[in-house]
Amino acid sequence: MATTFDPAFTNSTQTNAQPLLSLRAVAKHFGKNIVLRDISLEIAEGEFLTVLGESGSGKTTLLRILAGFEQATAGEVWMAGERLDTQPPYRRRVNTVFQHYALFPHMTVEENVAYGLRIAKRPSSEIESRVSDALAKVKMSAFARAKPSKISGGQQQRVALARALVNRPRLLLLDEPLSALDANLRRQMQGELKALQREVGITFIFVTHDQEEAMVMSDRIALLRSGELEQVASPREIYSRPATAYTAQFIGHTNLLKADVRNGVATSGALSWPTTAPAGAGLFSLRPECIRVADSSAPPSETSLPTTVPATVRLRAKLRDQVFHGANELLRVECADGQVLTLRTSTRPAIDGNGELELEFSPADAVLVRPSEERA
Repeated sequence: MATTFDPAFTNSTQTNAQPLLSLRAVAKHFGKNIVLRDISLEIAEGEFLTVLGESGSGKTTLLRILAGFEQATAGEVWMAGERLDTQPPYRRRVNTVFQHYALFPHMTVEENVAYGLRIAKRPSSEIESRVSDALAKVKMSAFARAKPSKISGGQQQRVALARALVNRPRLLLLDEPLSALDANLRRQMQGELKALQREVGITFIFVTHDQEEAMVMSDRIALLRSGELEQVASPREIYSRPATAYTAQFIGHTNLLKADVRNGVATSGALSWPTTAPAGAGLFSLRPECIRVADSSAPPSETSLPTTVPATVRLRAKLRDQVFHGANELLRVECADGQVLTLRTSTRPAIDGNGELELEFSPADAVLVRPSEERA
């Protein structure tokens, strides 16, 4: 299991060493169905944490436990030094933005945002000031008198955010709030949401099944698999140094190479490269963009001398198919031993008369990962 709190994590809005939120061995069972298993995680003040996972991994259940809509079967949740999971939802300084924004259609934008404050019987002058401030933060002041049906999906999402922010929570939970938007608006809102989080300085826990969305927005990603934390790390770390085969395959694309390690050399079919991995069977992740079309004018690296650590490993492979992806192309190639690799390149590869091309990769880019067993 990966370490759940990265001491190297830094955030410009983080001021205290103590975490804002601490989950301690949280589990949730629905009868015999185990949805969450032993979730332990610490989240910093001002952090943008994304809980990422496929459908059924337990993401929304975890969010509902934090919000108070579900009770954990075991474990504890602490917030700012106080036990959170024993408090009713209305006592928690936690707000949720749902996938479906649930705006009242008969109310104006400002009435929707003010609703919670009116229920709490705050003074009118305070309500007016806080609603105005919340709408300004999400750039919706000009639409204060509009009904939800008269504004776009992206604008409705901003209103839902303002309604949550107006209550001044210390923790904001977002349950796939961008999933209903079209692709272009979704990308735009990702940037706006991240900028807003930086501006208000509130801790965000964002749930999504979209890997790209998680990579773009997060300070850290908590990858859930079948109710367990698979890895928790920054987007750069979780992509470039995946801990398990599942992480490597779920976050982006990868080539998984089964290798035999002997005397500091990993051998996978026709491929071999130097490694510091322990002797025996090993599994390595090699990202498609780490395999490059080799410069045919440069001499191949010597891989047979044990005293020499090559900068690159050369291989020849036959092109099987090629898919255009705009700025780059995805190629599938077959090595001499029949092993198929995927590579991503921005340059048009030079293919010889036999339909083969020369490729290379750096040994450091072949990352040792733990095999991932099937889970129920």
